Formats: sequence, structure tokens, C-alpha cells
Amino acid sequence: MNSRDERMLKSIPNWLSLSRIFLSLALLFLEPLSLSFYAMYIACGLSDMLDGFIARKTGTTSTLGAKIDSLADLVMAGVLLVILLPILNPGTAILLWVIFIAVIRLAAMMVARIKYHSFASLHTYGNKATGLLLFLFPLLLSFSHAAVLMYIICVLASISAIEELLIHLTSDELLLNRKGWFEGKK
Repeated sequence: MNSRDERMLKSIPNWLSLSRIFLSLALLFLEPLSLSFYAMYIACGLSDMLDGFIARKTGTTSTLGAKIDSLADLVMAGVLLVILLPILNPGTAILLWVIFIAVIRLAAMMVARIKYHSFASLHTYGNKATGLLLFLFPLLLSFSHAAVLMYIICVLASISAIEELLIHLTSDELLLNRKGWFEGKK
């Protein structure tokens, strides 16, 4: 394989992550929870699954790729909040809980910025589970009570946010693909 082909292969996961940013922003222009919304939404989810899978299978994982993936996840989550909050009209308790989670996540990012001089969002099992549940949330709305789903998501998101903050506070080095609090602890 020549160097041009290698560069092209290495860039595929990053392009998939970047596409998720644009696809997520496109959701803002679609009728929420419509067929076109769900189609675009599922395309976002597929890009999220494929970018990391392709990077791992081709040995093209990179710090830049992990950061683009995290940024794409953040954009998608923000877009969904903008779209779904007015529809769901969650109670004060849920809104305060979401703010609490956001504060913990921002604290973790600030700790990483100070300690490692880098933006960092870890790919822990907790963060992956939270992301999966957040992804499934709009798809599950017609099968379950929204408030129950929101409480379940908030519990899981709280645990994963606190875990990430603890990892950043106690780690000597930035490991974006650390799977959890106990990984590497002997």
C-alpha cells in the first residue's frame, strides 16, 4: 500500500466522526421525531459506531480521532437537548440533575485541560453505556414513559461523569481509551 492509500485509510474514521457533527446539526432543520429525523438520527448513530470500529480494525486509532469523536458526541448531545427539551418538558428535578451532570463533566474537562494541557473525554464503559442509552432515548420514547427513561439516563450519566472526573484527578497520564476507574489499578 502506498503512502497516499495509507493516509486515506487513516482518515476514514476521522471523516466519519466529522460527518456526525454535520449530520447532528442537520437534525436542527428537521421536524423532531419525524421519519426524516429518525433516518438522519440513525445515520448519526451509524457514523458513531463505525468510526471507532474502523479505526481499531485498521490500526488507525489516533489521539486526534478520539478528540474528533468526543467533539462529535458532544455536538450530537447538545443538538438533542435543544430539540428534545421543549418537546419533553422535563420537571425541575430532571433539569437540575442535567445541570449537575454538566457541571461534573465540565469539571472533568477542566482538570484534564490543567493536568494534560488537552481537551479530554474518556471512552470508558460508563460513558459508552450512557451514550448508547442517550442514543436509544428518542427511539424508545414511543415504548416507555419519558420521565422513567430520563431518570435512568441521569443515574447512569451521573455515575459515568463522576467516574471520569475521578480518573482525571487520580491519573498521572491521559489515556483517552481507558475503560474505567479500575483499569490499570493493581
